[in-house]
Amino acid sequence: MPLTLKRRHSSPFWYIRGTVRGLLVDESTGVSDRRAAEEILALRHAELLKRSVHGDSATRTFAEAALSYMEAGGERVHLAPLLKVIGKKPLAAIGQAEIDAAAKKLKPTGAPATLNRHIYTPVAAVLHHAARKRWCEKPVIARPKEPKGRIRWISHEEAERLIDAAAPHIRPLVIVLLSTGARLSEALYLDWRHVDLSAGHVEFVDTKNGEARGVPLHPRAVAALANLPHRTGAVFRRSLPYTTANGVKRPLGDAYEVREGGGGQIKTAWAGMLKRAGITDFSPHDCRHTWATWHYRANRDLTALMELGGWKSAAMVMRYAHVNTSHLAGSISQIWGKSGDSPSPSQRKPKQGAA
Repeated sequence: MPLTLKRRHSSPFWYIRGTVRGLLVDESTGVSDRRAAEEILALRHAELLKRSVHGDSATRTFAEAALSYMEAGGERVHLAPLLKVIGKKPLAAIGQAEIDAAAKKLKPTGAPATLNRHIYTPVAAVLHHAARKRWCEKPVIARPKEPKGRIRWISHEEAERLIDAAAPHIRPLVIVLLSTGARLSEALYLDWRHVDLSAGHVEFVDTKNGEARGVPLHPRAVAALANLPHRTGAVFRRSLPYTTANGVKRPLGDAYEVREGGGGQIKTAWAGMLKRAGITDFSPHDCRHTWATWHYRANRDLTALMELGGWKSAAMVMRYAHVNTSHLAGSISQIWGKSGDSPSPSQRKPKQGAA
């Protein structure tokens, strides 16, 4: 039976009913106007006919696949910009060249890690989901090669120098970064609604993977936050209230504007702090590495570290175990004995069977 328009007593909309090459159709047009419904019917007929001849990949779009992926529980982080660029493209038309072009358009200066996180990983996730539904072939995607990750951390003594050298408005921020393992953006956009000083707890809502993460606050972090002069809105501000040498009172500074990664917003203050502390090659993100290194050294608990830091992969957390090997010193000392001295000839045991 060819496709026709039908009315239902309980709905004001026209419905499309019938078959196309054996495919049964019974769906709403979503419109009550007859002429608009006829246009939708014609487009739907052409789409179903093309799909029946050429397969799903010729007509299913990236947007359809992305919607199905999210409805199945897939992460929607980073998908919105991609939908604007390739959302209308049929799955069959999305290959390496199209993904590379999307990356160049959306992140023209992005580092390999950023491109993988924002472009290649979400696109691959959607396409693999579509492939499981047999809407397209399993994708083979080449990704930008990332440099080997580094772990830069500082000692407690260096951390004290850093805190002492920090400007008043970023000193509490530095303490919180070193005490919680928060990413810079997670801390910069922290709101007082998500801080409970009495319970010693903070919740980071704007996280890298889109999942909120709670972290207990160290007493030193609680003290640093408790000394801030405000309790509403953004926790960290561009400056704190102060009085100039001329007696002019300066109010609480503005909140940091939202930027991806929070980068650049404390660049000047951070550089000045490092110079005064005599510490080089140490970025705000290295505070997270430092916290993780300290935590593993103190607790030897990779599961707790993974949960508190919000890492999805155990392999990411294992890096900190590899850095902290001091607890294995005892096992190494046994290789040559306690002293490490070579035994004297008289102490050497003769070989078994020797005359």
